[in-house]
Amino acid sequence: MVLTGASSGIGLAAAEELARRGDQVVLVGRDPARLRAAGERVRECCGEQPELFRADFAVLDDVRGLAERLRERYDRIDVLANNAGAIVLEPITTVDGFELSMQANHLAPFLLSNLLRDRIGRMVVTGSDAHRSGVLDPDDLNSALRSYRPFRAYGTSKQANILFTAEAARRWPEVPAHVFHPGVVRTRFGNESRIVALGMRLLPFRSPEKGAETLVWLACQDPSRLTNGGYYADRKPHRPRPKAADPALAARLWTASAKAVGVDA
Repeated sequence: MVLTGASSGIGLAAAEELARRGDQVVLVGRDPARLRAAGERVRECCGEQPELFRADFAVLDDVRGLAERLRERYDRIDVLANNAGAIVLEPITTVDGFELSMQANHLAPFLLSNLLRDRIGRMVVTGSDAHRSGVLDPDDLNSALRSYRPFRAYGTSKQANILFTAEAARRWPEVPAHVFHPGVVRTRFGNESRIVALGMRLLPFRSPEKGAETLVWLACQDPSRLTNGGYYADRKPHRPRPKAADPALAARLWTASAKAVGVDA
């Protein structure tokens, strides 16, 4: 199982739990030191050293390189957990020309999934009920850069995650795909901002281990018991807002995303 965003938070918690169950886990992270530390934690809990792959999702060439290395190493990836994500506190344009939260949270995992499609047995995507604040426009993936609001930009990228998962299920019926809301989890999100950190402390937090429960459940559950393309929370089906459940919007997003990252639609 390949987990992105596995250096901390629910990605690391999921990796530890899956490793305890006897699964081979592969950790993907951006920061080399934190990635090594995460690998050591997984080794301590199961006795096996996981494989580590560094990639920065703010750089699409890093994602392409990651896909190449994974393809060279593995003929089969039973589960791809697209978990990496970030709340970006100011308007930032990546080297690829996209608003950072849209690229890191949606375009990068979209690209990775497409490049690994023939190797993936199942896909699990970390979404969020923050999609309620999303204002996605597939014709302008950089719309958040105008009058930037961090949580609206984040919500838009999470709206994209849910639409992407549903459209993947329609286009790739042989690859079960599921997206989930982990709850409000105490992670490194917002550490750069004292205001955000203060606000986050007022929210009803759950631990990374609790937040990872649905990810682990979706990765291990018999697909026949799940809705392909479905949205889940606390190991139960969860209804997203209509703007994250519109098939026409999902199809438009797929076409726009494929053009943006240079893959066939």
